[in-house]
Amino acid sequence: MSGLGMLLAAQATNVDAAVFVASAVIALAGALGVVIARNPVHSALMLVLTLFGIAILFVAQEAHFLAAVQVIVYAGAIVVLFLFVIMLLGVDRQEALEVDELKGQRGIAIALGIIALAEIIILGATANWSTGNIATAGQADAQGENIELLARSIFTRYLLPFEITSVLLVIAVVGAVVLARRPPAEDSQT
Repeated sequence: MSGLGMLLAAQATNVDAAVFVASAVIALAGALGVVIARNPVHSALMLVLTLFGIAILFVAQEAHFLAAVQVIVYAGAIVVLFLFVIMLLGVDRQEALEVDELKGQRGIAIALGIIALAEIIILGATANWSTGNIATAGQADAQGENIELLARSIFTRYLLPFEITSVLLVIAVVGAVVLARRPPAEDSQT
């Protein structure tokens, strides 16, 4: 164990360790539930459990703003959006999972997953993430509160990407509505 790891372990209290273990178990159980759940609504609800576990970890690190954003934006808005789209698409329809509509899609998906995993492992082992460049959004220790610095950064320098992201989310919801709209049933008596 490195010197820094031992120092951090020595400073951690039993309560800190218990909170970390409890929130990690909550987050991991929710993540497994997202993957294992057969019902998409249950899967989305398990995602909420995962996001709450991550929010607890943020609170333990005294990142209260990130914890609030995690709960309000992700667990609140994004998961509700997911549930809206799931309900709109109809979870009551049965799908034939044995039928492979696009030939070879499973093999391509497995190959792309292996390539992505290899890239993550290679980047984690070899990359030097510290570039030494000056931060483009300003110093992290500048004058003012963290929330004020974040707001100034989002609503000045990064306003256009922020707004483009919101427009893309609206377009995605409209696209889901259009795709899920069923054509009117034709009369079979004619």
